[in-house]
Amino acid sequence: MFGRRRKRGRHSSGAVETGPEHDEVFDDVDGPWDSTVAPQDDVERLDLGSVQLPMPDEAQLQVEMDQQDGSVRAVHVLTSVGQLTVSAFAAPKSGGLWREVGAELIDGLKEDGARINRENGEWGEEITARNQGVQILFVGVDGPRWMLRGVAAGPEEHFEQNSQALRAMLRGTVVVRGEQPMPPRTPLPVELPEAIARHIQQQG
Repeated sequence: MFGRRRKRGRHSSGAVETGPEHDEVFDDVDGPWDSTVAPQDDVERLDLGSVQLPMPDEAQLQVEMDQQDGSVRAVHVLTSVGQLTVSAFAAPKSGGLWREVGAELIDGLKEDGARINRENGEWGEEITARNQGVQILFVGVDGPRWMLRGVAAGPEEHFEQNSQALRAMLRGTVVVRGEQPMPPRTPLPVELPEAIARHIQQQG
C-alpha cells in the first residue's frame, strides 16, 4: 500500500531515500494512492484518465493542448490564490525518479535566475522557487511504477495558501498507472471528460 509517510526528517540533507519502503504498509495514511488500493470514499474527483483529482471549491480548469497532435499536455487548476498542476509519469519499480527530476529542475531554475529553497516535506524533498514576485512550489511523490509531480504557482503573498491547496489535492489524488510498459519519465496520458472535451472543441 502506498500512502503518506509519517516518518519525518529523513531527507533533511537533501537526499531522498528510495527502495523497499514502497512495499511498506503505513497506518493512518493519506494519498496519493495507486488505483489498486484507492479508498472507496465520497470524494468527488475530476477523472483525467491517469489521474483523478479532488477539486478545490470554485476552481476553474485551463487545458494546455499540444498544437501538433491535439493531445492534452497538462490540465491546470486555477483558484483565487494561484495555479495548481498535478502530473503523473511512468517510473521504474525501484523508485527514486523524483530525486533525479528534482535535481535537474533545480539546475534549470537557477539558470533562470530564481532563488531556490529545498525543504523536507510530507513525501520527501520539496523545492521552492522565487522569481519576479512569483513563488512556485514543486512537490514530487514516488509511487509504485509512477511519479507524481505537483506544482503550485502564484503571487508570493498567497504562497502559503496556495501550497496548502496543492498538498490537499495531492493527498486526495488517485493515480491510474495501468499495466502497459513505458519508459521512465513518460507522461501518463491525460484524457478529458467528454463534457470538457466537447466544450474545448466548440471553442476551437
